[in-house]
Amino acid sequence: MMLNQGETPEPAKTDETPEPAKTDETPADDVGEEDRVELLSSSLQESAEDFQRLTEIRLTGEQLRLRLHNSKLIRDRCQQTLTYPNCFVAKDVVDWLIEHKEATDRENAIKIMQKLLESKVFHHVCDEHPDFKDEKLFYRFRNDDGTLSPSKQMRVVVRSQRIYEKIVAEEDCILKVWEQGTERYRRTIQGSQLLDWMLKNHEIPTRKDGELLCRSMVECGIIQPVRGCHHFSDSDLLYRFAINFRRKRKLVEVLGDISPYKERQQDSPDSPFCLRKLSAELPNNSFACADEPSPSPPSPVPKRSSQGGTGSYQPLKKEPMSPPSVLKRPVTVEELTAPGAPFMMKILHIRQFVKSINGLDCLYLHYRSIYKHIVAGPRALIVEVLEPLDDSLVPT
Repeated sequence: MMLNQGETPEPAKTDETPEPAKTDETPADDVGEEDRVELLSSSLQESAEDFQRLTEIRLTGEQLRLRLHNSKLIRDRCQQTLTYPNCFVAKDVVDWLIEHKEATDRENAIKIMQKLLESKVFHHVCDEHPDFKDEKLFYRFRNDDGTLSPSKQMRVVVRSQRIYEKIVAEEDCILKVWEQGTERYRRTIQGSQLLDWMLKNHEIPTRKDGELLCRSMVECGIIQPVRGCHHFSDSDLLYRFAINFRRKRKLVEVLGDISPYKERQQDSPDSPFCLRKLSAELPNNSFACADEPSPSPPSPVPKRSSQGGTGSYQPLKKEPMSPPSVLKRPVTVEELTAPGAPFMMKILHIRQFVKSINGLDCLYLHYRSIYKHIVAGPRALIVEVLEPLDDSLVPT
């Protein structure tokens, strides 16, 4: 082809796609599953930590509200011909906190209540006092007057709590021991399995809706990946609940400045929900549940005398009792059954109605739910009963 003077030759046209410029990036086939999912930005991580902290405070406040209702400190009150429903007197609550050892002194109690007030757990009945005062002033919980802001995050918390309660109440709980890499994690679940469970239990209409809900749960700090800082994905990656909705919280916790993503002791050592690291190699935001006691082989059933005495026992293998005893030292079955042992057998006849166990109202609960609450609780069992005044109402 002839070119005129000053013309620039055009590049030859081909049907081949030009090759991309070479880079030092790793080919997609060599990238692990964790690298393919969306990573959480630092701003999302900080937001999740902040909201998780707020959720813990509000859960603590809700437990306080129920306790104050049971103590009859929350009731309708009148002042200057006006009636204020479901309110409490600040001074009376401060006295109650000290009496129940939830606060060391009045100053400490005021700080606790001020933190709850700032977190919008309760407010002054007329919103005239932005600060909590140890005086005869009326305050009301926002859950009692419907003024708690129904934000998107709070709706996610409510749904998450319902899902959590249903999961842990199942006999065959889906939170199990899983291995990922060289590590083992307890009370965790794969992302895809969590969505399967939600669909099966009609918590979500579609799998896509479930994935969106779980992503919101991650952004609210309710569930977390056991490794890394990635978002939720419908995959075999492992996740855990970062908030134990069943845990009985101490009010003094609201004054702590502990990041919820860092190591801390959240439960009593005897609770199966106690979060502990399995090894020193785990990342800072990865926790696992304490070891659950392995089932022991069935032991011979003791023969009990009809009079409630000590009776005779068949010889048993010498081993510590499980679960741990409330005594100051481990006690073996052989010690309990040995002649002359410092133990006396008693048969207890419960002739009352069980109202609550460790603060949980049991009047409307199924016995299986009560059993699971007892197993998940501390060693000491506090039972509140209702005793009939009329003998004709005594259970037989």
